[in-house]
Amino acid sequence: MGVSEEREAPNDTAVGVGNSVSDGTFHAPVVQAGSVNGGVHTYYGQPHFSALPPVSEWPRLDAVDPISLGVRRTRRLPGESPLPPYVERDRDHELGARVGVAAQEGGLVVVTGAPLSGKTRTAWAALAGNLPPTTRIFAPPPGTDLRGLPAVIRGWGEQSCVLWLDDLEGHLGEHGLTPALLAHLVRLRVPVLATMDDEAYDAHRFGTSDRAGVLSRAEPFELPGVWSENELGLLRARPGDPRLTDAVIWSDACSLPEYLAVGPELMEEWRRAGRPNAHPRGHLLVRAAIDLARCSLTGVSENVLRRAQALYPQALDAAGTESFEDGLDWAADVRHGVTGLLTHRQERGGWSVFGSLVADTDARPESPPVPLGMWRLALDAAQGSDERWAVVFMADNSLTYRAHSDPESAVVLARINAEHGEIETAELWYRRAADTGHAEAAAGLAELLASRDAETEAIPYLEQAAEAGIVRAQYLLGMLLATRAQSWLTLAAESGHPLAARALPPLRKVTDSPPDTVKE
Repeated sequence: MGVSEEREAPNDTAVGVGNSVSDGTFHAPVVQAGSVNGGVHTYYGQPHFSALPPVSEWPRLDAVDPISLGVRRTRRLPGESPLPPYVERDRDHELGARVGVAAQEGGLVVVTGAPLSGKTRTAWAALAGNLPPTTRIFAPPPGTDLRGLPAVIRGWGEQSCVLWLDDLEGHLGEHGLTPALLAHLVRLRVPVLATMDDEAYDAHRFGTSDRAGVLSRAEPFELPGVWSENELGLLRARPGDPRLTDAVIWSDACSLPEYLAVGPELMEEWRRAGRPNAHPRGHLLVRAAIDLARCSLTGVSENVLRRAQALYPQALDAAGTESFEDGLDWAADVRHGVTGLLTHRQERGGWSVFGSLVADTDARPESPPVPLGMWRLALDAAQGSDERWAVVFMADNSLTYRAHSDPESAVVLARINAEHGEIETAELWYRRAADTGHAEAAAGLAELLASRDAETEAIPYLEQAAEAGIVRAQYLLGMLLATRAQSWLTLAAESGHPLAARALPPLRKVTDSPPDTVKE
């Protein structure tokens, strides 16, 4: 309720509006109005700005959630902490010193940098590492009226407090952080820790406005977007957290903060794109690129992506409403100024998928396995011996466990190893599948055995495959048996057997031709 003060005034009616000011602090609007009896009533009414919470209700530093302060969330799977461990930057000590001085003397510390450079996480690390855990933090949403802040803080006589302004441009203006308010906070020895994108800082820093006046009171702490070799070394040395391990492998051309921040957004967008009314073809192409990367191919041609679609028949049918070209354009569109879901890089051989999508897919237990046909496609598409070896190595790692109980996986492993020249390994997996009755595996094993002149061992497997209707096994079995027949008929003919001598010429026409061992 306002307080009324009456005093004498002329009989005419007058209305005036002013501010009640004491010690430079705005308290409330003052309204003067002429009364019916000629007096003037002055009303010290309620302030225009909304009430701010008392400091006792501000969260403590050791209890606040940094994500609520603007630190971007990362991937969070069951058992993972909300954020991975902080990786130190080269200038952390300098920033910590600035925060320490501001905590003692008051003042503004502004961390600037490119979008997704890690400004908020770095500022949070400086705050948590240099202020007492009992420090109270006020992190108002953008546009909050801050004019009453000194009065709120002045009544707080206990632990220290700090004003946290992420994306400072949203807190500048007549009712936000002004030069006068900042001066008040300095007198109260309250530190103000803020972040700001470079572009926003440059837009507000220069000129004569109050916004420029605020920014001119602190030298910006510029956080580099590109990590130094020392910082990358610290990242690689960080043990334990799989998100950081994945970042070392997959972050590639982007920085760690970009990788960690953009990844969850891309995963969510990709997941939702699979709906029929969204981008089903784009979703399918990204899925194929993810699985090719899980096979160790980090760059593939457009033709390989087209071929890979066929390995997902249901998804391909559902994607018919969107063309290949439209789906690819959607997937390649740059998000957050950093990357698309797919990126074309000539040096990589074509289209690459953003690495966090691969790492997150591998990390999620509900993710479907790579289609078995993808491994041979990946091996065919691999460029050079190193990339082919990487596909074989990854197939061995991914399929070995399944191959012990799944003949189809064993056959894929056998074929990949055979095509890469690992004959002993190929024979092992073919034999394991063939011994379960797998006809195709029996044919493949028999072909390998025959190629190294182990016909006696090959024949039972050829018979198994031939009886199952595999034509090439029937042919090879016939040729091997014909060769054996020729050998025995030759011995008989040399001993004077007339029928053997007559049977040899037509048989030689067959056996003198090289056996056809072309595989499917």
